[in-house]
Amino acid sequence: MGSAYEDKVKMFFNEHLHEDEEIRYILDGEGFFDVRGIEDEWVRIRLVKGDLIILPAGIYHRFTTDSKNYIKAMRLFKDEPKWTPLNRAAEVDSTPARQEYVSRA
Repeated sequence: MGSAYEDKVKMFFNEHLHEDEEIRYILDGEGFFDVRGIEDEWVRIRLVKGDLIILPAGIYHRFTTDSKNYIKAMRLFKDEPKWTPLNRAAEVDSTPARQEYVSRA
């Protein structure tokens, strides 16, 4: 699928959060969102064609494809699109999105 695709998949597998909801609709293929649970453990969510997932702002997560290494997904936004992932780090834990998420968990 080419190096650009491989680089994108590797980028999505880095643990990160977003300052807004991440809304994804799976158009084709399969993959997994890993999200951090209340005890900081990984919780794996399998997604297939037709699934919709909404990750709240401030939740640490990562994404990977299944063994077929193919997925086509659409990202949806409620407001102005924000694409910037914030990789897990101590300074990211103090962002308003993370603090609000933790206070609700």
